[in-house]
Amino acid sequence: MPLWEAILLGIVQGLTEFLPISSTAHLLFVRKALGHDHPEDAFTTVIQLGTLVAVFIYFRRDIVALVRAVWNDLRVRKFASTAESRLAWLIVLGTIPVVIVGFTLKKWLKSNFYDLRPMAITAIVFALLMFAAEMWSRRHQRHVTTDTETSISWGQSLWIGIWQALALFPGASRSGTTITGGLFAGLSRGTAARFSFLMSLPSVLGAGMKELYDEWKLYKKPDPAGHRSLFESGDEITALVVGTLVSAIVGYFAIAWLIGYLKRYSTTVFVVYRIILGIAILMALSANWI
Repeated sequence: MPLWEAILLGIVQGLTEFLPISSTAHLLFVRKALGHDHPEDAFTTVIQLGTLVAVFIYFRRDIVALVRAVWNDLRVRKFASTAESRLAWLIVLGTIPVVIVGFTLKKWLKSNFYDLRPMAITAIVFALLMFAAEMWSRRHQRHVTTDTETSISWGQSLWIGIWQALALFPGASRSGTTITGGLFAGLSRGTAARFSFLMSLPSVLGAGMKELYDEWKLYKKPDPAGHRSLFESGDEITALVVGTLVSAIVGYFAIAWLIGYLKRYSTTVFVVYRIILGIAILMALSANWI
C-alpha cells in the first residue's frame, strides 16, 4: 500500500471512528474506490488501535482513576466501592454483549455484510434509529437526568452495551449505536458520547489485538489460498504504522470536537449525512460507478 493511501485511510479512520457515521463503512468505501482487493482485511480493524490511543490520551486522567479504583476494589475485596470503580465495572458489563456477538457471529458478519450494498442500507437504517432516539430524547427531556457517567445505572450500561454489539454490522457506527442507545436510555448527549468513548476501550483493544495476533499467525504459517499477512513486507508494516499514527492524531481532535458539539447541538446533522451517504453509495452501485 502506498504511503499516501495509508495517510488518507488514517485520516478517514480518525475522523469517522468517533463521529457517529461509521468508520468501517467509510474505510471500506474508500479502500474499494482505491481498488483494494480485500478492503475488509485486518488493516481495517488494526488501524482502529490508533483511535484507541487517542481515547487513552484524551481520557488519561479518567482512565488512571478507573484503574486505581478497580485495584482498590480488589485490594479491599469490595465491589464497586467508589463511583470510579463502579464506572469501571459498568464499562466491563457494557462490553460483554459485543464480546459474545463478536466471537459467535464474526465470520457470518464478514461473509454477509462486509460489502457496500448492505453497508449502505445499514447506514440508513441506523441513521433513522439515531433520529428516533433524538426525537425521543427531546420529547422526554424532563426524564433525561443522567448527566454524568458515574450516575449511569447497571441496566443502562447493559442496554448501551447491546447497542454497541449492533455496531459489528458495518455501516452502523460504534459511536453512533452507543450514543443512540444512550439517548434512548435517558442519558444527555454529552454523557452518552463520553460513556461511548470510554466503553470503546476494551472492545476496540480486544478486536485490534486479535487481528494482530491472527495476522502474525498468518505470517508464520501462510495460507496459499488466503490474503497476504500485514507483516509480510516492510512496506505493509510501514503503511500500517503510519495509518495508525495518523488516525491517533486526527482521532484526538475528533473526540474533543464531538463532545463539545453534542453538548450544544443535536445529532441531526449526522443523521442527514448518513442517509445521503447511504443513498449515494446505492446510486453509485446501481450505475456501476463502483
